[in-house]
Amino acid sequence: MKKFLLAVGLLSIAGTALAAGKPCEELKSELAAKLDAKGVQHYSLDVVKKGASADGKVIGTCEGGTKEIVYKRG
Repeated sequence: MKKFLLAVGLLSIAGTALAAGKPCEELKSELAAKLDAKGVQHYSLDVVKKGASADGKVIGTCEGGTKEIVYKRG
């Protein structure tokens, strides 16, 4: 029974952490590192409110889904 309660407690903590989402600057840095590793040049990553009109492609969401990271090439 103790193991079951421990498992439920750990899963609830993990679920809360996933629902909170990553901070935008942390995710933006991770995405930039991946793009740089692939040799992508001349791009920008912008953080905008979710649903805001933006020129570019949404490549990630952050801060609990309230903001999006938009990729622009050029």
